[in-house]
Amino acid sequence: MNKQKSICYFILVAMLCIGQAHSQNPLLTGQFSADPTARVFNGKMYVYPSHDIPTPPEKSGRKDWFCMEDYHVFSSTNLSDWTDHGVIVNQKQVPWVDGSSYSMWAPDCVEKNGKYYFYFPANIAKDSTSRGGFGVGVGISDKPEGPFVFQPKPIKNVRGIDPCVLIDKDGQAYIYWVQAGLSVAKLNANMLELDSEPKSIEGLPNGFKEGPFAFERNGKYYFTYPLVQNKTEQLAYSIGDSPMGPFTFGGIIMDESPTCWTNHQSIVQYKGQWYLFYHHNDYSPNFDKNRSICADSLFFEADGSIRKVIPTLRGVGQTLASATIQLDRYSAISKMGASIAFMDTTNKFTGWKTILETKGAWVQYNAVLFDGSTSDHIQARVKSSIGGILQIRLDKLDGPVLSQIIVPGGPSWLTVSSTTKKVKSGSHTIFVSLAGKGIIETDWIRFD
Repeated sequence: MNKQKSICYFILVAMLCIGQAHSQNPLLTGQFSADPTARVFNGKMYVYPSHDIPTPPEKSGRKDWFCMEDYHVFSSTNLSDWTDHGVIVNQKQVPWVDGSSYSMWAPDCVEKNGKYYFYFPANIAKDSTSRGGFGVGVGISDKPEGPFVFQPKPIKNVRGIDPCVLIDKDGQAYIYWVQAGLSVAKLNANMLELDSEPKSIEGLPNGFKEGPFAFERNGKYYFTYPLVQNKTEQLAYSIGDSPMGPFTFGGIIMDESPTCWTNHQSIVQYKGQWYLFYHHNDYSPNFDKNRSICADSLFFEADGSIRKVIPTLRGVGQTLASATIQLDRYSAISKMGASIAFMDTTNKFTGWKTILETKGAWVQYNAVLFDGSTSDHIQARVKSSIGGILQIRLDKLDGPVLSQIIVPGGPSWLTVSSTTKKVKSGSHTIFVSLAGKGIIETDWIRFD
């Protein structure tokens, strides 16, 4: 991948106020993001994540912990190209928030009667009337991306983190949050005050739980949450007949990660397909407090249970044939002779490269969209010390050969070109393999 990340965080923020990200998993490049809440508004997918940043020198307490000072909002119509609409709010912009706490954790956003309500947790500034701790604030806007006008006080009687709001079919809104357990209460019609006493959610499995996300499907209410039963968080769900429970344990949505201690989820349907949004530390494999948001397709069984989701680098969405196709985001890979590695271990946001080093080794990349206007040439950014040949096939591993790209030997990255056969319009699968001897590293290919 060719997007570069500035080493200096403050330069990074300035550059990313409004921008485009072209990606699969993780969805966003150029900044760390976590705790994604995905919502569909006006036919477009919006994601409201938290934002992991390096611990600033003035931050007191643990230097190796989660550090978050603001929120961005991102949107997409194809789940491949994401627009960063900039910062929703910074910790220093809300009067009741402790502007030195760096504790703007998992948020949510919902729409009701043409208004958009952004819910977020943060540490309450201590004064003569406050004991500090976490509160949940609300911002209101006429548009999903803001600007939001924030309430001067947090929601009364909601003390905790990870707010989630469910608006039921009858228009009643419910808010869920975490503090010494998972709680729920009705929201008033103004979406700013509780309309019932907080209630502890019953029927959940033993183990540490946080990050609630609730939704309704076919008359059943799905209550999802990260669950710790060993050392790290898996994603679990329970099902009930009421938004307030009780709920019955349904199963595991995603297994524990071997490298990332936390996870956090939202589940949403878009254009007829259900998706799981979550986070992982792909761009920071040695430090799991720097996370990045991801998405994969999610499926329900006939009985309403959720089929376990296996995380992928390919993710979701289609890739235009004329765009850079990042082969490292493969759909499948041969067991022998194929691997991926970081392009630059000192700047992991530059992404990965694909390495083919055994004759016949291959990677598979699904959902490449050809629109009929693609020319009869293909480009590839490659490197090989001794040279070799990349073979491109269509739809099957033994499918028709579209092109053979001759890669010259040398120490540097090169962009090479070759002729290719025309491809019928539609979504296709691409197989890239090593023909003959040699070791070839590939950054991307593009039908140009």
